[in-house]
Amino acid sequence: MRRRDFPILFAGSMGRWTSVVRAQQTTVPVIGILGAVSPEVMGVQLNLAAFREGLRETGFVEGQNVVIEYRWAELRLDRLPALAAELVARKVDAIVAAGGTALAAKNATSTIPIVFAVGTDPVAEGLVASLNRPGGNLTGISTFNLKLMPKRLELLSELLPQAKVLALLAEPNIPITEPMTRDVQEAARTKGVQLQILQASSESEIDAAFATLVQLQVGGLLVAPPPSFSIQRERIFALASRVSVPMMSDTRSYVEAGGLISYGPSLAGMWRQVGIYVGKIIKGAKPDDLPVQQPTTFELVINLKTANALGLNVPSSILTRADEVID
Repeated sequence: MRRRDFPILFAGSMGRWTSVVRAQQTTVPVIGILGAVSPEVMGVQLNLAAFREGLRETGFVEGQNVVIEYRWAELRLDRLPALAAELVARKVDAIVAAGGTALAAKNATSTIPIVFAVGTDPVAEGLVASLNRPGGNLTGISTFNLKLMPKRLELLSELLPQAKVLALLAEPNIPITEPMTRDVQEAARTKGVQLQILQASSESEIDAAFATLVQLQVGGLLVAPPPSFSIQRERIFALASRVSVPMMSDTRSYVEAGGLISYGPSLAGMWRQVGIYVGKIIKGAKPDDLPVQQPTTFELVINLKTANALGLNVPSSILTRADEVID
């Protein structure tokens, strides 16, 4: 090689090396979100806003220094394995598993960190080894939402002291329904009220369930929190209003849309924590070092406009405990 060629070749090599370094320095992390429902479902956008707030607290802003890939099953749960596989093929830096998608995400990868947000017991589901030391590549937030169902029945019974018959609207053919139903039945026996179990998922089944409510002269309805009811919320509201049945639910979005009363964890706080965990993982934290969190804030929300429309007098014992009263 001629001596005068060396500076030219060296300069070219340095230029290529500088480009590689610059590309490595500007690589933007990618987060995958795997959802069971659709982004149009009531409350989903509020949850995503809280998630982005948590990310922002760790220094990440969508569209600036982090990319988010969304995959929505739109309640076609058979699609979840393929959607999870897409995120794995995309080589995302972390996966957020919302609702009942955590198992599909876990089955898709044993290396990509997964942060879940579930309402069930993640140890019993086999997602983690323990709450304090999750093990593997999963951690997240569990609201233990189903464990609150007996408390919701107690509140509904307190709100409707004259009601001798209450009903539980639950989704059939899913694993959580049977143990949840047993817990609610035990709470009903303790309160001395009769509990009717109505199972439905499709529009026609929900219509039939409300027809049964009228025939049984049910005094109040407790709605279980499976995903399909998120899709059917507006229909459930309309039917409950038409037959004048007071309704208890798990999230404030039901009450904001016209439901009577809700009791459950703060979803905004939960999703903010999910965002914080994802941000920490992108910065290098390992899921096994992040304990599964449980909510510390619970909200009791009452819609007085709905109560007045139903001709109900809300007891002061409930009003004084309410975190928010919509009037």
